[in-house]
Formats: sequence, structure tokens, C-alpha cells
Amino acid sequence: MQRTTSPATAFAVAAAGIGFFSLMDVAMKDLSIALGAYNAVIWRNMAGAIFAGALFLLARQGWPDRSALRLHAWRSLVVAIMAVSFFWAIARLPLAEAIGLSFIAPVIALFLAAILLGEKIGREAIIASVAGLAGVAVILFGKFSGHYSRDALWGVAAVLFSAVVFAYNLILARQQAQIAGPIEIAFFQNLLTASILALAAPWLLEPLPMAKLPILSGAALLAILSLLLLSWAYARAEAQVLIPVEYTGFVWAAIFGWLFFAEPVTVWTIAGTALIVAGSLVAARVKPEPINQVEMAST
Repeated sequence: MQRTTSPATAFAVAAAGIGFFSLMDVAMKDLSIALGAYNAVIWRNMAGAIFAGALFLLARQGWPDRSALRLHAWRSLVVAIMAVSFFWAIARLPLAEAIGLSFIAPVIALFLAAILLGEKIGREAIIASVAGLAGVAVILFGKFSGHYSRDALWGVAAVLFSAVVFAYNLILARQQAQIAGPIEIAFFQNLLTASILALAAPWLLEPLPMAKLPILSGAALLAILSLLLLSWAYARAEAQVLIPVEYTGFVWAAIFGWLFFAEPVTVWTIAGTALIVAGSLVAARVKPEPINQVEMAST
């Protein structure tokens, strides 16, 4: 069916999804430090598969066809690589710095959208990307002006690698949202990501300490909620409209870094964040186009 949604609405929903995802990053940083990135990611996805599976059954979702399953499996492989590298990095870097470095991904994804999805790169998207990158440059100039340990440098490398993979993931998210509903995406992404990571379980998997069960459950629920919101938004707006919303993640990272890790919010952070938000607001002004959708199964 045809469904037209205001880009501002889709943008706001995606921004909320990024906010919940950033809060999940806080929980995952704690888990990655305590358990290691691999164990944090696989345990979170196993918990997520249980929660999202319950939603999948309650919603009486039909089983996806073979082509949809292939796309779910491919994106899950991409997510597994991306997640382990990113959470390995944030265990070694302050959250705000890691998020700031990862902002190279939306710019890469804008051009991947043109190549893989045939989307036209509009003026608003270019302005948003330039403003976002300028904001990131300002923040990183203020944050990364000192010396770093070898461990931190490896963390930077891991973030940049994750960002490249994440750029491709954003394109897959757009393609996936066109053939599947948010609940289906949440369930199969958690299930298949955990299954892929389980291939290394004989060598890497460690028991989950019961003391970490509450924070793990919280991380899984936050990840599902974020995925549901982002899947809904990506099904209703072009990738170039929503990709710049990723920049708002630094706003959340600055807030949560201050609240949970006592990271100071500097003048550089405020100035850079202002540029990032300005670019994101420009992106939200793009005029909507009708998008073919697959209606979610009713309960």
C-alpha cells in the first residue's frame, strides 16, 4: 500500500530511537568492560531474541519468505561485525569520543544510498552532512588534543572500522524496512546475530554473572525499542533524510557521559553539538515522497 509520512515525523521517531540506542550504549559499555565485547554482544542478542520473539508471537507475524530471510541473515552478519568492534572500542574510549568518531558513517552512507538505492543526493542532505562533520571536527579538536595510550589508539581504529561497516548497515536498514515490519526485523536480527556469534562460542563464550542480568535485560529492551522506532522511520522516509539524525547521538552521548561517567561537557562539545543539531534540522525539511510499504500483520 502507499503511505506518506511527514519527514519531520519520521525524523523525530528516528531521533527517539537514537536516544534509546545511546542509553543502551551506556549499559553495553559497562557490560563490555566487565565481560568483554563478544560476550556482551552475544548475551544481549540472546536476551533480545527472547523479548522480540515474544512480541513476534503475540503479534502473530507470518514467517518471512526466503528472500526476506536472506536479507535478515546478511544484515545480522553485518551487525555482528559492527557491534563487536564498536563495543570493544567503547570499553577503551570515553563514550562521547567514540560516538564522535563514528559520525563518519552517515556521510559514507549518504553516498552508498545513491549507489545502492538510486537515491538522489539532495542539497539538504549535503548541507546536513557538511554541518555534521564540521561539528564533529570541532568536538574532536577539543577532545583529542592530548596524548593517547596504545590501547586508546586501537580503540580509535576499531571505531573507524565499525563506522565503515555501520554505513553499509544503514543502507541495509532501508532495504530491510521495505519488506518487513519492525517486530519481524527486531526478532530476526537478534536471533540471527546471536546465532552467528554462537559459532565462536566454544572458544569465547563465558557464563553470564547473575549480577549483570538486570543491566543486560535493560540493554536488550533498549536495543529492541530503538530498532522498532528506527525500522518504522526508515520504512517511511528516504535514507538521506534520516541518516543525518545519527548525528544527534552525540547529544545523547554527551548527556549520558556526564550523568554516568562524569565526562565534562566542554565549550568545544557545545559548539560542535550546535552544528550537528543544525544540520539534522536541515535534513528534516526534505519534502516527502510516497514509499511502497509492506503492511504489518494485525494482532
